Amino acid sequence: MSEALRMSNIVKRFGSLTALDNAELIVNKGEIHSLLGENGAGKTTLMKILYGIHPKDEGEICLNGTLCQINSPKEAINAGISMVFQHFMLVDNLSVMENIILGKEETKWGILSYKKSREKVMELSHKLGLKVRPDMLVEDIPVGEKQRVEIIKALYRGAETIILDEPTAVLTPPEVAELFEMLKALKNEGKTIIIITHKLKETLAIADNVTVLRNGKNMGTISTKKATPEILAQMMVGRSVILQAVKEPTVKGPVVLEAKDLCLQDALKNINFTLKKGEILGVAGVEGNGQTELLEALTGLVTPDMGSIYLKGEDITKHSVKQRIREGIGFIPEDRNDRGIVPSFCNWQNAILGYQSNYQNRGVLDFKKINAVSKEILDTYQVKTEGIAAKTASLSGGNAQKLLLGRVFYHDSDVLVIAHPTRGVDVGAIEYLHKEILNMAKRGKAILLVSADLDEIRQLSDRIVVLYEGSLVYETQALSTTEKELGMYMAGAFNKDESKVVGL
Repeated sequence: MSEALRMSNIVKRFGSLTALDNAELIVNKGEIHSLLGENGAGKTTLMKILYGIHPKDEGEICLNGTLCQINSPKEAINAGISMVFQHFMLVDNLSVMENIILGKEETKWGILSYKKSREKVMELSHKLGLKVRPDMLVEDIPVGEKQRVEIIKALYRGAETIILDEPTAVLTPPEVAELFEMLKALKNEGKTIIIITHKLKETLAIADNVTVLRNGKNMGTISTKKATPEILAQMMVGRSVILQAVKEPTVKGPVVLEAKDLCLQDALKNINFTLKKGEILGVAGVEGNGQTELLEALTGLVTPDMGSIYLKGEDITKHSVKQRIREGIGFIPEDRNDRGIVPSFCNWQNAILGYQSNYQNRGVLDFKKINAVSKEILDTYQVKTEGIAAKTASLSGGNAQKLLLGRVFYHDSDVLVIAHPTRGVDVGAIEYLHKEILNMAKRGKAILLVSADLDEIRQLSDRIVVLYEGSLVYETQALSTTEKELGMYMAGAFNKDESKVVGL
């Protein structure tokens, strides 16, 4: 096989932080190549250099054996490179077709040739099995179809190398299988695919070769035929990692949190559940099926139209967020930058955000105590940073998530409402965080866990419910179900008259 890409001795510094330290990447034409690494290891930075978002400080890039300099995404696209970001770069109020051709419209004598553009898009769609509905507004299509739109958009611009950033993060198991079939079809067409991911199981299922970065350095490239999850984890973190959480039986106490007939516009429909002391209740579902609204209702960000929420028998339906924090509800939101942290704040400010009253003496902040607690949180949760005074905006996504988790776990709430606790977090930290969540349940904490990661839901939960179109459509003991069965309910592939919500 000939080389499609060679990145040699790439160095990138952000202030005093060296993000890439003589990093290397070699990718062959027509292969699916996985780029693995801990958060802050430099894998996204490396790909952003390739895509022209960040300039490199040192090193060389060769495309198809030719030395080149890429200074912008436009230059990358012209060189046949496209990048599909984890958060899709689509315009919601435009149609699928308009999004695909935007900035690359076919014209005749200066006039838009919509018919020619449409023919080209539909040819790509049919040839590669990338099913899209060209006239639908992007805001009205599911997330799996949005991803297909992004891939067609890249191909429409002549991409030969496609970079996918965490491509399975918001997909159901059936959508993941469909994505993998699409990637294999692209490979068969001679396209080169680079996947940035932290999911070892999926890497081994789809990639031909894997390159691992650690602390900005190349730890090696290995064929997936020779790799195992244990080998890859060792390369990523430099030590052996327990890849499956070890869940011990816990003593369940009385009901601590209860929802009765919760309704919120069209987002939540008669939600009923109980959560006991020492129990982990997992909420599975494709994002956009009411998870956000459920989290907001439970934590006081919105007031439900109907129904009640009880904490230790007390009706807290109309209590504020501040009151609920004081009463013992800790919250890890799904969007850390919007609801969890303030990126422009220093790390110490985000470490106590929401708990400031714990650190006041007659209205004055106790900075000695704050500094000690902040350092303890950063150290305990292995947040890679220059210190407590550094801006949180300088943290990688995974390290910002660790800071958020550390803050909530440290302040020891009785009820933990947790959304996507390990999203964007590396395999070593996942092991630690899973252990912490299980330890908290063992200590009697009641935990509501919302996650799009079915492995996470199944490993940590005692019970699992599936949220679909605002309703709880399925409930089961975690040990009594399969990924396939959960995926079926998540995708709505069930008889609505026979949904199995029982015993809540």
